[in-house]
Amino acid sequence: MSKTERKVVSRDETEPVCWFGEEGRFLLNAEDTGGLYSFYQITTRPGSGPPLHVHETADEAFFVNQGRYEFEVGGVTEVISAGTVIYGPRGVPHRFLNVGDGPGQLLVIHTPGGVEHFFRGLSALVANGRPDWTKMQELASSHRIRGFQPPPGAHGDLGGPPPGVRPGAGAPPGAARGERG
Repeated sequence: MSKTERKVVSRDETEPVCWFGEEGRFLLNAEDTGGLYSFYQITTRPGSGPPLHVHETADEAFFVNQGRYEFEVGGVTEVISAGTVIYGPRGVPHRFLNVGDGPGQLLVIHTPGGVEHFFRGLSALVANGRPDWTKMQELASSHRIRGFQPPPGAHGDLGGPPPGVRPGAGAPPGAARGERG
């Protein structure tokens, strides 16, 4: 673990990372916390969320900041609303789905840190259309994540942020597309 320093981060000054119509804003990366955890916000469109998957070496806590989500954790499925937190321990299959009428928002703590590297890789894989499932599995495996293939058509729109979310709001021009100024 490396020594960490105080850090103040504005959500709108972080570069958005987009995948499958979801937008992530990584507020604290592993490098910021000495590898202890990553802290980020995910904005999802209605009907969007990851397929069932397992983090072999990481725990996650999800705080529903906006909207309603159906979560499945360890075979138990329930709908939770804004103001609720749900914990997904390592090694336990889980998924979530935005079941609200508009964009939803989650705040996530992922420990240990480093999941931002997976999502940046995923964003690159989906940037130019539907990614190769084998490459997605290879990426997930390299981050100790086991994914289960989503049902056909589960991810119709790729790459961009959810409707109603302005890409790069408060960020430098081109940031939503991964460009650097």
